[in-house]
Amino acid sequence: MTQHKQVWTEEIKSDNSLLSINFRELWHYRDLLLMLLKRDFITFYKQTILGPLWFFVQPVLTSLIYIVLFGQVAKLSTDGLPQLAFYLSGITIWNYFSDSLTKTSTVFQTNASIFGKVYFPRLIMPLSIVFSGLLKFAIQFLLFIGVVLYYTFVKEEIQPNWWVLATPLLIVMMASFALGLGMIFSSLTTKYKDLVFLLSFGIQLYMYATPVVYPISAMPEKYRWIVDMNPLSGIIECFRYGYLGSGHFEPFSLVYSAVFIVILLFTGIVIFNKVEKSFMDTV
Repeated sequence: MTQHKQVWTEEIKSDNSLLSINFRELWHYRDLLLMLLKRDFITFYKQTILGPLWFFVQPVLTSLIYIVLFGQVAKLSTDGLPQLAFYLSGITIWNYFSDSLTKTSTVFQTNASIFGKVYFPRLIMPLSIVFSGLLKFAIQFLLFIGVVLYYTFVKEEIQPNWWVLATPLLIVMMASFALGLGMIFSSLTTKYKDLVFLLSFGIQLYMYATPVVYPISAMPEKYRWIVDMNPLSGIIECFRYGYLGSGHFEPFSLVYSAVFIVILLFTGIVIFNKVEKSFMDTV
């Protein structure tokens, strides 16, 4: 009697390299990724009255608050740009980064019950957070484009330039930065849960070290290097310079940001791959 060798459809191993990313396996689970995207986008606003309109309301209200606090009260410079366009440009970028980082940083704790029952590539979870955030970013970006068109053709107060073509690169850099840093924090919070509270406070402080509510030119010369060392500064300044036509932007800052983010993402993957093998023992 001839025996046929059994071929497994899935092979789960724990001895993968820390640097390995099984892209084929990730592609195999693309339906799960799409399902998670649908879940994050629909269920989060399912029982709200305005629904996805909150994506428009939130940045508008935040911009108005910034106009009053930083524009009217604190009298911070906007490099001569319309205040609404200036603050909305920073908010559009910052909201995507901060939301993605916050949610990714707790991916192990939030999904521990699922991870303990079903196998799938753990990297699917942080990827779903970053991609679902892009849906919200796209809606807020359309709002920002509407403001840019208004101040370009109606008010004629801003002049966009060819740097707007760098937008896809800036989005990829933001997503990679949030993903890499989020995976590092998610790995650490499996043992040190207090880091979740520290991160929430740290993100608020980090915003003020990033040119979101002020231009780099408004910083005193002796402290400007601190903001220049921030990898988000080059991204925001490039975004603002491209769409609003003004700002303290140097192409080298974008190169520095790209190198920093690649190293951070590499580090995040290594740490994430290491922790995912044993995190159930500590969560």
